[in-house]
Amino acid sequence: MRLSIKELLYGALLTALALLIPLAFQGWLQVVIPPFSATLASHLPTMLAMTISPWTAALVGIGSSLGFLLTLGPVVALRASIHILFGVVGAYLYAKEQSLWKALLLTLPIHALGETLVVLPFGFTFSQALWIIGVGTALHHLADGAITAAVFHSLTKAGVSLELAGKRPVNHL
Repeated sequence: MRLSIKELLYGALLTALALLIPLAFQGWLQVVIPPFSATLASHLPTMLAMTISPWTAALVGIGSSLGFLLTLGPVVALRASIHILFGVVGAYLYAKEQSLWKALLLTLPIHALGETLVVLPFGFTFSQALWIIGVGTALHHLADGAITAAVFHSLTKAGVSLELAGKRPVNHL
């Protein structure tokens, strides 16, 4: 499957935002309790990309991983690479007539468990990783999901549609 020009354009814009958030907000709007870190709204680009296409969500997830590699190092970048997985799954769920909130809630376990598992090779027990990374990621996912839903709703009210031509109607929060 090839990316359309619109998918590529939206993907590039959201990828730029995914890179900008960790770079611009480094130390600001960021909570770091190693190995956990949370940057407010860092999931927004990936979550918005889910409303466009799986390819767009993957592209934005890669950009997010790169942004965190440059600011917080390889462990956080590896955790951020889970954005690729939950973004693609969320895009498929959203495309199957799911609401955005339902897709976000269904991808929460993938996101939290994925980030829990990727830190295990770095010396954390499963219990430590689950409580520090898993629970923290789940709470962060919910907070960023609320921000994403508000932004998506605002874009929709303003007449901006991230969805591609021929897809279902826009009003699915």
